[in-house]
Amino acid sequence: MGWISSTRQGLFTMADDLEQQPQGWLSSWLPAWRPTSMSQLKNVEARILQCLQNKFLARYVSLPNQNKIWTVTVSPELRDRTPLVMVHGFGGGVGLWILNMDSLSARRTLHTFDLLGFGRSSRPTFPRDPEGAEDEFVTSIETWRETMGIPSMILLGHSLGGFLATSYSIKYPERVKHLILVDPWGFPLRPTDPSEIRAPPTWFKAVVSVLGRSNPLAVLRVAGPWGPGLVQRFRPDFKRKFADFFEDDTISEYIYHCNAQNPSGETAFKAMMESFGWARRPMLERIHLIRKDVPITMIYGANTWIDTSTGKKVKMQRPDSYVRDMEIEGASHHVYADQPHIFNSVVEEICDSVD
Repeated sequence: MGWISSTRQGLFTMADDLEQQPQGWLSSWLPAWRPTSMSQLKNVEARILQCLQNKFLARYVSLPNQNKIWTVTVSPELRDRTPLVMVHGFGGGVGLWILNMDSLSARRTLHTFDLLGFGRSSRPTFPRDPEGAEDEFVTSIETWRETMGIPSMILLGHSLGGFLATSYSIKYPERVKHLILVDPWGFPLRPTDPSEIRAPPTWFKAVVSVLGRSNPLAVLRVAGPWGPGLVQRFRPDFKRKFADFFEDDTISEYIYHCNAQNPSGETAFKAMMESFGWARRPMLERIHLIRKDVPITMIYGANTWIDTSTGKKVKMQRPDSYVRDMEIEGASHHVYADQPHIFNSVVEEICDSVD
């Protein structure tokens, strides 16, 4: 733990660069109404990262366009094997991988980062069209990779992160040794028969009933001082998922502070979605564009709201390529947190098959 302690000061101080400054009378009033700030997000994330046993380095990676990507690298000294890069889902951040980081970095370097527009990364204005928003995300991932000096990687994405990891693999297949998609969002075409449409998660239906077609998580910002309580009310499952690490509301606080900031990435996600479960540019229509020699593994929770038949459809579209799909029992959409030991074992096996 001494190595971590020696980096603690840097972990806390570098984030001040991205503290958002209020603009105008409305913006200056909102922070008092909405109990959040980048500093509070930084502090609650630090509590989460303190649970790591392996060496880690947390810092901003500056991109040429002045945007910054908040990055956590675990076991940076293990340079002999292909690194694993993990991309979080909608509304998430690096802290939600805490149940996986130590196990998955036992034999290789692990990189995880906050997507542009989410967590502690820069929150720029995205293009308003779905293709432009998607391309902005993908370009930021590639520029991050170049800046990090990573020649190739095992690329894992959850939910929205799976959608973006797939889009990245279409454009930059030479950088991907294996693509791991965990309950990926945005793959199927929206059914024309309403009876074939899977119901969205209960928490999302509750939000829509309040705010209609506003940004998906706008309710957290509109609710002001009641926002943190709404996370606990709508998503009590997160406290249970991480109960082995935290008995208090650390994870709920983290999710709140991740999503109560400027909704940059959230707005981009809204531009990309037809409705919560479907993308305007479904990935099933494009998955065949990934180079044939890129292996794909799709991991679903057996109890997820995501359409798990997508895995078999991907197999049909890539008959001459390696495609494996599987379901983990006892897991819902957040497979990595519902069954972390099984999930970690599966991902380790995939990584070991690479090198």
